[in-house]
Amino acid sequence: MAELERPQRLQIMLTDEELAALENWRFEKRMPSRSAAVRELLRRGLSSDGFLIADAGAKSQDFGVISVDGVGDGSSESKR
Repeated sequence: MAELERPQRLQIMLTDEELAALENWRFEKRMPSRSAAVRELLRRGLSSDGFLIADAGAKSQDFGVISVDGVGDGSSESKR
C-alpha cells in the first residue's frame, strides 16, 4: 500500500446546515474535495486566532504556543 501524504484521519459529525455551508463554500472557492475545504477552513480559523501551522520538527516556542516574552506562561499572572 502506498504511503499516505496525510496519515492522520479525523472524523467529524455535522448538522445538515453545517454540511450545506461547507459544500456551498467549497464550490464557491472551487475546492477539489470536502477534505481540502475542511483543511483550508481549519488553517484559516487557526491563522485568524494567531496560531500558525508548524513545520515538522518545529518547537512550540517557534510558533506561538509558548511565548518568549513571558505572556501566557504563567510568569506574569498573580499567584493564588
